[in-house]
Amino acid sequence: MIVLGLESSCDETAAALVTGDRRVLAHRLAGQEAAHRPYGGVVPEIAARAHVEALEPLIVAALADAGLTLRDVDAVAATAGPGLIGGVMVGLVTGKALAHAVGRPLVAVNHLEGHALSPRLVDAALDFPYLLLLVSGGHCQLLRVEGVGRYRRLATTIDDAVGEAFDKTAKILGLGFPGGPAVERAALAGDPLAVPLPRPLRGSAEPHFSFAGLKSAVARAAGQHRPEDLAASFQAAVVDCLLDRTARALDASPGVTALVVAGGVAANGAVRSALQALARARDLPFVAPPGWLCTDNAAMIAWAGAERFAAGLVDPLDTPARARWPLDPGAEPVRGAGVKA
Repeated sequence: MIVLGLESSCDETAAALVTGDRRVLAHRLAGQEAAHRPYGGVVPEIAARAHVEALEPLIVAALADAGLTLRDVDAVAATAGPGLIGGVMVGLVTGKALAHAVGRPLVAVNHLEGHALSPRLVDAALDFPYLLLLVSGGHCQLLRVEGVGRYRRLATTIDDAVGEAFDKTAKILGLGFPGGPAVERAALAGDPLAVPLPRPLRGSAEPHFSFAGLKSAVARAAGQHRPEDLAASFQAAVVDCLLDRTARALDASPGVTALVVAGGVAANGAVRSALQALARARDLPFVAPPGWLCTDNAAMIAWAGAERFAAGLVDPLDTPARARWPLDPGAEPVRGAGVKA
């Protein structure tokens, strides 16, 4: 089985070809950092136009890299949400057109499911159910992954996602864009104990995350400390919050096979190391995709498409693009989270 995957939910345009036995035959990606850097964040209209220009050449190049034609593909998987709706529409409409042109099934992939299943692309031994910490620019959730299309949300953020907190901290400290890698680099030269910062909800009986107060504390401390020290102190506070909430979720989710982390923030070395130590203390395997598979990419979309296709889950060509699309739509509403829950 060969699946073509397309990703265009934010500011990365990507195309990949992945097999059902976990081989990445080709992966092409075009970033937009230079276009968005003057604005200090992603501009949706600029992103959508860039996806229109980049996607077709990336698909052609990926097929050439794999030595395949479109008719060699068994299914076309495209991100259908959540994300910036203009970008999502570009990838999904392209996927629909390609699937229709060659008579192949369409698999409309939830971008979050792409992250959630990506560790299984690199670790064939990872079985359900596992506990997933999904940490990205727009989401921060703890999920019990019980199977393809079967997710139970244990916790989410009541305000900012952790990736948003990294981006906003980078902007406050003048560290540049994208914020996550910039903060991590600055933290290497800083003292994580230099600035006393809050750890919102740490130790709380409430299972969820909160990062807005931490971001505000960084804003108040800016100018009074070296940026490197503030970056290191912020990163240490984030790690403490993630560890505390994840440990609580492990207590509430017996029988999981592994502790897994995915999403863009999972590429952060301090976050990975701390979670690995937590897993070791709980006598659990720790699984994290390589850095390139944590950030937005099409290989994870193709793999999620392959898993769904193998389970008989395909979608009609009138499937809509979605700006919001929770993995666990039946989860209890959370105070403050609104539609982000």
